[in-house]
Amino acid sequence: MKILRNKNLKNHNTLGLNVFAKYYASTTNKAELSALLRNTQYSGLPRMVLGAGSNVLFTSDYDGFVIHPAMSEIEVTSEDDNDMFIRVGAGVVWDDLVKYTVDKGWGGLENLSWIPGCVGAAPVQNIGAYGAEAKDTITDVEYTDITSGEEFMIKNGDCRFGYRDSVFKRELKSRTIITYVSFKLSKVPLINSNYADVSQALLGFDCPTLQNLRETIIDIRKRKLPDPAEVGNVGSFFKNPVVSEGVANSISAANPTLKLFPATTGFCKIPAAWLIEQCGFKGKRYGNVGVHSNQPLVLLAFEGAKGDELIKLSDMIRKSVFEKFNVEIEPEVNIY
Repeated sequence: MKILRNKNLKNHNTLGLNVFAKYYASTTNKAELSALLRNTQYSGLPRMVLGAGSNVLFTSDYDGFVIHPAMSEIEVTSEDDNDMFIRVGAGVVWDDLVKYTVDKGWGGLENLSWIPGCVGAAPVQNIGAYGAEAKDTITDVEYTDITSGEEFMIKNGDCRFGYRDSVFKRELKSRTIITYVSFKLSKVPLINSNYADVSQALLGFDCPTLQNLRETIIDIRKRKLPDPAEVGNVGSFFKNPVVSEGVANSISAANPTLKLFPATTGFCKIPAAWLIEQCGFKGKRYGNVGVHSNQPLVLLAFEGAKGDELIKLSDMIRKSVFEKFNVEIEPEVNIY
């Protein structure tokens, strides 16, 4: 394990922001990680965990220690007639894991194809797309306390998973380094094509397979979302707001194009992309930052962009949405 000083993080955040970390280390196993955390030479420094940097916005250099958990194993821990149980290192690229499971014929992750990031971020954000969420397959999460170096395991039921939410964003926020995530996958998978885009694309298949579904979702995502290798972005910058049915129906009555989605009892989810588009931001550029022309949820960081520019654009969008619809939208990205 090498400890690097003044590490440039431009290639370690998908916004491509040119920022530096005072110290940086990549740990490939729990022993390395524990030893690093217990090293008194660095005990007084702030610490942050950085996976693929696909959900991070830096507003300045990080005057602390950036730790990348690079555990890369994928192992089968058990199986029965219906299910496979696997344990996956936090450093595994998420879409590599999805491809691996689909190639094996194990169902559960295919709707989450082409989501950027590493496995360790999946339970934090409870990543989701096209009618599936990480919580649907996660059985438990192993993590190390970022201060003490102690190791823990937490079961799915204690992770307090919600819409883009978990205990790791609340009580355990900034206190954990996830090292391994375990999943339960189906040997007899069902095709989840409840979303209109997906079901329409699968009409040409008499009996669609997991591979058909994965390829369909990748095609849809590639059409809608920009490649971070071409222009900096973190995918969806904002969460879809959850509001009471009364508020949602009131907005819908005045806007027939609005599609509402059910949330918990008595509440609806409003597409933030629709709200942003109605406020006129779709496809607009402001200096070195802008809003994607196909998907208004995506903010773009062009070459030379600074984190503060994205914050200003985000604030402008949020203010406009609130003034027009009296609805608060919140950033999904983690801001440092």
